[in-house]
Amino acid sequence: MLKGVGIILICICALASLGQTSSAKWQPGTIMAVDVHQNAPGEVGDATRYDVSVKIRNVTYVVLYSPRSGDNSVEYYRGLETLFLPGSDTLSFNSKTSGTIKMPILRQETLPADSGIDWSKAPSQYFSMKQQHLTEALGLTDDQQAKLKPFIEQEAGEAGMILWTPVVPAKDRLKQFEKIVKASDAKIKPFLSPDQQVKLAEIRKQQKVELKQLIAE
Repeated sequence: MLKGVGIILICICALASLGQTSSAKWQPGTIMAVDVHQNAPGEVGDATRYDVSVKIRNVTYVVLYSPRSGDNSVEYYRGLETLFLPGSDTLSFNSKTSGTIKMPILRQETLPADSGIDWSKAPSQYFSMKQQHLTEALGLTDDQQAKLKPFIEQEAGEAGMILWTPVVPAKDRLKQFEKIVKASDAKIKPFLSPDQQVKLAEIRKQQKVELKQLIAE
């Protein structure tokens, strides 16, 4: 089954590795649902097409995907995370095999903006979104993103190894997390403006509160 759309979606190429804040740039998104498209009265077309729901930050797009003849592998890609390029009336993704694929947007819905990270999805989704979250929360430039990437990746990896280890008491895990954060911030702050440093301190304070609650549960 891993043909057609499956190959196209997996073979994403030449895309930025960081989350972006502008609709004119490639942005990380998740395929939330895939349903067979039902033709409206007067709508022509016998080939099977699909309504694909894609969530990018707080916006959900429903797009119309027309697969290659006989291919229905898109049905198996709910939950797939990749990068998309939102346009005024299309949503695109890129592939080595077919270039840029543009899908017409049928409808879209803007949800309330997420004020932070969803810790209930930790650790897997939290650490995969950590860099994107800091990029948006601090308003990082492309140059700052490139310079901070190795520090953020190191922090996420080290924190992920200790935060959800039940054999270590919660109090000790929080202490280790604070130590990791302190070391990471010492590397990050020189690349931030004064305002960004203040915002980072606020994020860290909220992180500690949320982590304490989460670990206690």
